[in-house]
Amino acid sequence: MQGLFRMSLEEKKPILIMYMNDERVITDRNIIVRKIHEDYIRAYCLKRNQLRTFKRENILAASKPKQKRGVRYA
Repeated sequence: MQGLFRMSLEEKKPILIMYMNDERVITDRNIIVRKIHEDYIRAYCLKRNQLRTFKRENILAASKPKQKRGVRYA
């Protein structure tokens, strides 16, 4: 996950995280990392359109977003 966070920070590209909040609700978020700290990540959340803080211990998974493919014609 650390590599994906660094890639998002350096290239300013979104990544997809699965996050569990303090009430144990799990959500998927598309984020662009702004700062990496030892205990948390500061990132722009594309779902909420705000700068948010994500606790590292509550980030369950991280991945690159899937590429959307257009329709291919013969």
